[in-house]
Amino acid sequence: MISNLKQTWFFNVRGDVLAGLVVALALIPEAIAFSIIAGVDPKIGLYASFSMAVVIAFAGGRPGMISAATGAMALLMVTLVKEHGLQYLLAATLLCGVFQIIIGYLKLGQLMRFVSRSVVTGFVNALAILIFMAQLPELTNVTWHVYAMTAAGLGIIYLLPLVPRIGKLLPSPLVCIVGLTIVAMVFNIDIRTVGDMGELPDTLPVFLWPDVPLNLETFAIIFPYSLSLAVVGLLESMMTATIVDDLTDTKSDKNRECKGQGVANIATGLLGGMAGCAMIGQSVINVKSGGRGRLSTLVAGVVLLILVVFLGPWVSQIPMAALVAVMIMVSIGTFSWSSIRDVRTLPVSSSLVTFATVAVVVYTHNLAWGVLVGVLLSALFFANKVGQLLYIGSEKTTDGTREYQVVGQVFFTSAEQFVAAFDFKEVTERVRIDLSRAHFWDITAISALDKVVLTFKREGTEVDIIGLNEASATLVDRFAVHNDPKAVEKLMGH
Repeated sequence: MISNLKQTWFFNVRGDVLAGLVVALALIPEAIAFSIIAGVDPKIGLYASFSMAVVIAFAGGRPGMISAATGAMALLMVTLVKEHGLQYLLAATLLCGVFQIIIGYLKLGQLMRFVSRSVVTGFVNALAILIFMAQLPELTNVTWHVYAMTAAGLGIIYLLPLVPRIGKLLPSPLVCIVGLTIVAMVFNIDIRTVGDMGELPDTLPVFLWPDVPLNLETFAIIFPYSLSLAVVGLLESMMTATIVDDLTDTKSDKNRECKGQGVANIATGLLGGMAGCAMIGQSVINVKSGGRGRLSTLVAGVVLLILVVFLGPWVSQIPMAALVAVMIMVSIGTFSWSSIRDVRTLPVSSSLVTFATVAVVVYTHNLAWGVLVGVLLSALFFANKVGQLLYIGSEKTTDGTREYQVVGQVFFTSAEQFVAAFDFKEVTERVRIDLSRAHFWDITAISALDKVVLTFKREGTEVDIIGLNEASATLVDRFAVHNDPKAVEKLMGH
C-alpha cells in the first residue's frame, strides 16, 4: 500500500507541486473564457475545473494529465443552455458521466488503436494552432505594454532554464506569471488582467441536485447533448492521454480513464459545474513544468479553488499578457514540427490525413470532426493499399487443367481485381482455384467468388476450389451461392 502510494503519488513531490501551481494559475482565465462560450456564469467553469481535476487525480487512468472545463465541450453546450437553462446543463453533465462510465466498462477505450499516428499528429498540430489563435484577441488593439510584457514573459520562459541551478529549481512558466504580476502591480501598468475576464466566485461549491423534472421529456432533451459530450470528452481525453504517454514515455489505462472521466463529470454536475474532459494544453504545461504523478493534478485542482475563492483579489491582478506568454509556449511545444520537416519523406497518404485533420479541426473548432475525418481517410487509404496487395497467377497442368493461384486479401476494394484476373474465354474443361494463400473478408469477396465460379460454369467449365482457410470457408458456407444449381440459370438470365 505504502509502496504503491510512493510510486503513483509521492515519487516526484517537488516537481508535481510546482507544476500544479503553474497549471492552477493557467486554468483560471481559460475556465472563465469557456464559461462565457457556454453562456453560463464564470463560477460554473471554475467549479468544474476544480472538481474535474481533483476527482480525476484519484479515478483517472493517466497520471499527470489535467482535466477541467474545455472549449470543445463548451461549444456543445451553447444551444442547451440557451434554450433550456443551467439546470438542464447540470442534468446533461450527470448523464454524460453515466455514459462515459458505461463506455469504460464496455472497454471501448481500446478503440484508440484505430486512430493512426497521422491522425494524432494532425490533432496535436490543430490544437496547437487553436491555442495560438485563442491568444490573438489579447494581442490585437492593445498598447505597447502588452507586447512588451508578452515578450518579457517568453524571454523568462525560454531563457530561465538556461541559467545554472536557478533554472532547474523553479518552473519558468511559474516565474513568468509571478514575476510579471509583481511588475504590473509595482509600476501600476494599465493592461488587461484576469479580473477583467469575469467575476471570481467567493464561496465554495455546494452539493446540489439539478432542479429539473425526472421524466422522459427531460431525458429526451438532454440525451443528445449528453451523448455528444460523452463522446467528444472521451475522444479528447484519449487523444490527450496518448500525447502525454509519448511525452513521458509511459503507458496509461484508457478504459480506467473513461470511467474516471465519467465519475468526475458526475461529481462536477452535483457541484454545480459544467461537463469537462482532459485538456491537452494544460496537460502539456504540467508535463513541461515537471509534473508526472497524480499529485500534480490534485494540487492543480485544490490550488485553483483556493486561489479563486480565498485569494481572488490577488489572482485578479495577474496580467493576461503573462498567461498569453505561457499559452504561446504551449502551442509552440505542442506543434509537431517534425511533421513539416519530414513531409517529403513521409508517405503522401499520411501527410494528407494529417493535413485534413488539421484543416477540419481549425475550420470547425471541433476536435471530434477532425479526428473522425482523419480516421475515415486513414481507413480508406489503408483499404486501398491492402486491396492492391493481391496476386493471381495461373498455369496449365499436365492433365490439361487450368490452375489459378490466388495470393493476398480479397475484400471490397480488391474484389473487382480478383474477378478481372480470370480468363473466362479460354476453352478448357476444368479450372482449379487454389486459395490456400488467400483470405476472403466480406460478402463482397464472396460475391466475387460466386461470379467467377458461375461464369466458368456458364461456359461449360468445371470448377474446383481448394485450400480455403477455416474463416474464409465459414463465409463461403454461409453466403456463397455458386453451388446452387439454379444460380447458373439466374446468371444466364441476366
